Amino acid sequence: MSTEPSGSLSHVAPDGTARMVDVSAKADSARMARATGQIAMQPSTLEAIARNTLKKGDVLGVARVAGIMAAKRTSDLIPLCHPLPLHDLALSFTLDAKLPGVRVEAVARTVGKTGVEMEALVAASVALLTIYDMAKAIDRGMTIGDISLAEKTGGAGGDYARLVGTGSAI
Repeated sequence: MSTEPSGSLSHVAPDGTARMVDVSAKADSARMARATGQIAMQPSTLEAIARNTLKKGDVLGVARVAGIMAAKRTSDLIPLCHPLPLHDLALSFTLDAKLPGVRVEAVARTVGKTGVEMEALVAASVALLTIYDMAKAIDRGMTIGDISLAEKTGGAGGDYARLVGTGSAI
């Protein structure tokens, strides 16, 4: 598994301008990326989400759909991302009373010439933003954080896994 990014910035042209990376010569490979994040809130807000008593409805159900929809639009949001077909995008939520709040995990999969890290990160981010939007009427002090790539597989860059509790890779 890689521990450091590649030596060059692939989105910078020789003249220093930003560019989309040419992936046409790369071979297709199975690719997976897993991103995580969290939203901290008041215990009463977490209870309302758990009991599904918020006026806007099923918070986690809507957040799941929002994350999936956002992942499919990643290349519209991030200027140098390649549009790519997603073969699978799964979001899972964990209610955590110790936080208190909700933890999200987004797993994106495809077979292609470029990875799905950005799609997983966008899905996790938008899912958390949707939770905030749906619960802000009772808790404007919620905080979103720790959004990061937890793992990726496939591609020439090799596999990556974040060590729990650190910014290091294994």
